[in-house]
Amino acid sequence: MDGSSEDLSARLAANVKQLREARSLTQEQISRSSGLPRATWANVESGAANPTLAVLHKLAHALSVSFEELLAAPSPSAKHYPRAALHERERSGVIVRSLLPHKVPNMVLERMEFPPHARFVGTPHTPGTREYLTCEAGQIELIASGERYVLAVGDVVVFRGDQRHSYANLGKSTAVGYSTVVLRPIDV
Repeated sequence: MDGSSEDLSARLAANVKQLREARSLTQEQISRSSGLPRATWANVESGAANPTLAVLHKLAHALSVSFEELLAAPSPSAKHYPRAALHERERSGVIVRSLLPHKVPNMVLERMEFPPHARFVGTPHTPGTREYLTCEAGQIELIASGERYVLAVGDVVVFRGDQRHSYANLGKSTAVGYSTVVLRPIDV
């Protein structure tokens, strides 16, 4: 799409209708909850409206999405990414594979596979970062900020990801863990 006003109106119409229907709401129901007249919803969904910023704000708020999502170009409903398409690296014998095929702002989600007795040192992140380590198989030792935690299957440790930390498999069989890193946004 070239970004003309007709394209934007059509894109907005399709997105608003899809978002409303995905929430199993009628125009009347969303109208009541948003404070916008039903006719406004009908006009926006038909592509005939040229809404003000105030109306766009109410639409986005009622649908719990950002302005960008209201105006975004359509994307496929689903896309399959084979394992080979996901970024994978080895660190000290540990296989670290991204579980997300593309960047998500302020988040990293990875699967870590530790052979027996493998250990590696994590990289401290920006100040304010939170990290969540979940043990899926085996037993994983986490050392973070001088504290030692031993995780069994199903255990989770939440820690400051901006501190020194390391991971280890103390066992004789493969251990698997998932690391979720929520980066603190850097103020510019």
